[in-house]
Amino acid sequence: MRRDMLFVLLAGVMIAKLPAARAVELHVAVTGRDTNPGTTQAPLRTIQRAADLAQPGDTVTVHAGLYRERVNPRRGGASEARRIVYRAAQGEKAEIRGSEPVRGWRRVQGDVWSATVPNTLFGAFNPYSDLIRGDWFDPRGREHHTGAVYVNGKWLIEAASLEDLTAPPGKTPAWLQQGGDPYLVNVAWFRPSGATARVPATLMSAKGGTQNAPCEEGGDCVGFIGHGDWLRYDSVDCGPKATEIEIRAASASEGGIIELRRSTRDGELLGSRHVPNTGGWQSWASYRVKVKPLSGRTALCFVFKSAPRAALNAPLWFARVQGGSTTFWAQFPGADPNKQMVEVNVRRTVFYPDQPGRDFITVRGFTMRHAAANWAPPTAEQVGLIGTHWSRGWVIEDNIVSHSACSGIALGKHGDRFDNQSANSAEGYVETIRRGLAAGWAKGSIGGHVVRRNEVSFCEQAGIVGSLGAAFCTVEANTIHDIHMRRLFSGAEMAGIKFHGAIDTTIRGNHIYRTCLGLWLDWMAQGTRVTGNAFHHNGTDLFTEVDHGPYVVDNNLFLSPAAFMTCSRGGAFAHNLFAGALNIFPYDGRMTPYHKAHSTEVAGYHDNPRGDDRYYNNIFVQTPDLSQYDDAKLPVWMAGNVYLAGAKPSRHEANPTAPTGYDPILSVEGSGDAFSLRLRLDPSWLAARRTLVETSMLGKATVPGLPFERPDGSPLRLTADTLGRPRNSTNPAPGPFEALSLRSVPLKAMAP
Repeated sequence: MRRDMLFVLLAGVMIAKLPAARAVELHVAVTGRDTNPGTTQAPLRTIQRAADLAQPGDTVTVHAGLYRERVNPRRGGASEARRIVYRAAQGEKAEIRGSEPVRGWRRVQGDVWSATVPNTLFGAFNPYSDLIRGDWFDPRGREHHTGAVYVNGKWLIEAASLEDLTAPPGKTPAWLQQGGDPYLVNVAWFRPSGATARVPATLMSAKGGTQNAPCEEGGDCVGFIGHGDWLRYDSVDCGPKATEIEIRAASASEGGIIELRRSTRDGELLGSRHVPNTGGWQSWASYRVKVKPLSGRTALCFVFKSAPRAALNAPLWFARVQGGSTTFWAQFPGADPNKQMVEVNVRRTVFYPDQPGRDFITVRGFTMRHAAANWAPPTAEQVGLIGTHWSRGWVIEDNIVSHSACSGIALGKHGDRFDNQSANSAEGYVETIRRGLAAGWAKGSIGGHVVRRNEVSFCEQAGIVGSLGAAFCTVEANTIHDIHMRRLFSGAEMAGIKFHGAIDTTIRGNHIYRTCLGLWLDWMAQGTRVTGNAFHHNGTDLFTEVDHGPYVVDNNLFLSPAAFMTCSRGGAFAHNLFAGALNIFPYDGRMTPYHKAHSTEVAGYHDNPRGDDRYYNNIFVQTPDLSQYDDAKLPVWMAGNVYLAGAKPSRHEANPTAPTGYDPILSVEGSGDAFSLRLRLDPSWLAARRTLVETSMLGKATVPGLPFERPDGSPLRLTADTLGRPRNSTNPAPGPFEALSLRSVPLKAMAP
């Protein structure tokens, strides 16, 4: 027996000393064959065949061409050093699409054409019978499918019915008119230029829709105003002559158009005015509407309409699955679809493993488009156009990701029998967290991904989404735009980046614009750092929801009308530029978790009172109002901030810099995808001495009792500005730029 044991031990030693299998490079080309060995001279045809063959340490090099397939990696790498790399060949464009072309279109009437395809095109999954659904999803009164139709790369809009496509010219379906936010504006009062007295908006003679709501400027206002709502005032004193009407309004949405009509909602149009997002439902501004001359007592009717949006300026499609085929109808204004590239979604995803735990995979340099990904709530398996599926150590870099029915890049949770069973409740998500911990949610097991230098666009839920699986990650230098811009459905999971449980995650140097909400840190942002990002043209730039910290927000540009919204505590805000309104909720009663340091292990649960935030060396312009912290239940610390053009300090700041009459001439210039920030800063602000922001001055977040430090536990010191230039360690400049001068700064993603 001893001799046998010795033989086994010696054999084990010999095997251990054998070299690891030599790494192989597998080549894929559109001219290849899947029976080939995958060499340069004899490449494979599909990326999936290479994925079937690839072993830890191997590289899959994909050469130029269009690949219509879903890549399902059969295995992951073995370690950081022996990962499996999927890459586009250097200098070549390799594109993977989840769509297939459709031909054989026949004209039905006018610009409406039809085509029928066999369901064998889709296999076991047909996106045109797959409804978008899940926890916290709101279909807004109609069905939506994960399918899509594209013409020359641009996607059309799914109609609610076939009749919508054949409606007479100029007749827009009601659901399309109402696309966007359900509520447009609040109105406090109005005043004709020929009169002296304001008319409270709540003194209407009749109305359609709307509800009264409290007004922070006093009394009540008219709120909950949706598309098509109206207010009638039978006897408005316009004085001897009124040529304009001043309206006091506020909006936290995209705003809307106020039409002034004579007597009735269908009466003569006297004038109209677009009211934009003012930064909040109680961020009031006055708007003057030029009208046809009015005098004496006049009956006026205010009619409210959604503003037209470019995202909804697209033709319609409709599909019906019957028997063994699927029929499409689509509008092709002035074009023959048989002479265009018409494609339809076929695959749920483009690059996604069908099982969890396929770790250490790199995906680099691809263009990936067209996925029928379903809704990705935090309580279900989160599938994106590309996704990591409950694994660790992925690197997703230098890709173009676009046109997902819901989410682009998914870093989120696994699926189980409890998916979408939370009843949309906090208690339901607490149970999800407990199940996640039981399924291995821990540092070194789940998360730890790197997502960098990607462009993510045209996704109707989120650009990057992750529940639990987004912990211990780095998300940097990505450009994210045109996310949830159609807004034909709604819910609680839409943003450029939407993370739950971003523990020790760094979100750095990203450029996020034209989204409903730039960055949403929802639950368990602990050890999270948001640094050096540029936000603009968003509904709201940053939302931190029921987090207990510690989390750090530094050196960012928040340039949208609504800059920051929070019902969290334990935040440290330093060297940011806030050019939009702040909305600091007084209290949220949900009991949400906090964790042990640098761990997913839950340490306890707490409610969410206002306070325990720190603001150091920021610049606030125009609408930000820090006085919302004046009655905070928890302590607040503020110093070294600059308040310009009407921004309001809190009583908690002893000596704020607030120069009277100073004009920072702040503007965001440009269009399309090229933007710059113009801003004038004053070197005289350095006369007020400031302290370098570091761990020792920030104290500890009250609820978890933990310091503001780096993910590795080392001290944090803000020694560089948003451009990477060194800060003056003895007297750093306020705001994101160390050099205080007239500046024009390109707004773009920036690598560290």
